[in-house]
Amino acid sequence: MNKQKRILVTGAGGFIGHHLVKRLKADGYWVRGVDIKRPEYEASAADEFEVLDLRKIESCLLATRGGIDEVYNLAADMGGIGYITANHADISRNNILINAHMLEASRQNGVKRFLFSSSACVYNQAMQKNPDVKPLKEEDAYPADPEPGYGWEKLFAEELCRYYYKDYGFETRIVRFHNVYGPLGTYDGGKEKAPAAISRKVALAANGAEIEIWGDGEQTRSFMYVDDCVEGLTRIMASDYRDALNLGTDELVTINGLVDMVSGIAGKRLVKRHNLTGPQGVRGRNSDNTLLRKVLGWEPSIRLEQGLAVTYKWIASQVKKPVQQSELVSAR
Repeated sequence: MNKQKRILVTGAGGFIGHHLVKRLKADGYWVRGVDIKRPEYEASAADEFEVLDLRKIESCLLATRGGIDEVYNLAADMGGIGYITANHADISRNNILINAHMLEASRQNGVKRFLFSSSACVYNQAMQKNPDVKPLKEEDAYPADPEPGYGWEKLFAEELCRYYYKDYGFETRIVRFHNVYGPLGTYDGGKEKAPAAISRKVALAANGAEIEIWGDGEQTRSFMYVDDCVEGLTRIMASDYRDALNLGTDELVTINGLVDMVSGIAGKRLVKRHNLTGPQGVRGRNSDNTLLRKVLGWEPSIRLEQGLAVTYKWIASQVKKPVQQSELVSAR
């Protein structure tokens, strides 16, 4: 009888980590979830869930104890463009500590395979100045000029993973996320991504009302639904490919187009008010999935409008919930 695989998901209190835990449990694995907070919207499906500060090496050693076979290291201090452009020092320090300590603790505790969640923010900014951007290939991260703070620390951690394989033979996998969205994700408070922020604004707006958009709305991105993300993560972990892989869609859309799509799903006609002083990041970013298809024989396939319909419905249900008496008391 085969021993049940034991898997650790860090960042399991967050959006992608929470969905990944549910998928791994459905696949029959034993799962430990670790985060600095518990999931916000529903209980974790993990066999064990521990609240730990992974900036500390002793917490990482505790998290990886007990014969863990695989680590999905999704823990990170991150958020939408407003958050990552305003907190360079905090984000860089926190994430460098998490990633360095998790790698070393995993190696010391005999973990067999470690997946690091990087970001499309590692790509050279000079290649992202046009809304009609050429899809970014993995090699386009060099020569290096990533986004300040968050992009630099992700690129450094990718290199650290390579060093751990080269020096120690420690099996690492590297995935570069391109804008993941879906239900059970942050939709307010400053850390939300564009699809969630727009869904919230549309849900709260009356038909014919005005909503604020950061920038001129012509900046472009591709967005990946969380179910595709989780599928890709499990496939990349199981693969023999050790270098960085894009994980995203190549369905490019402007932010204005994203607003129109969500408004159409909501059945509303809204007026866009563009705030040209708001942060908007690079002008265009899209994923080239050529290498992903070659390595996995697969790529994300859920269309943006399909995923947004599910996401909008969930966010609309959240923002329209009546305020509970207990929430009023705790808010005082």
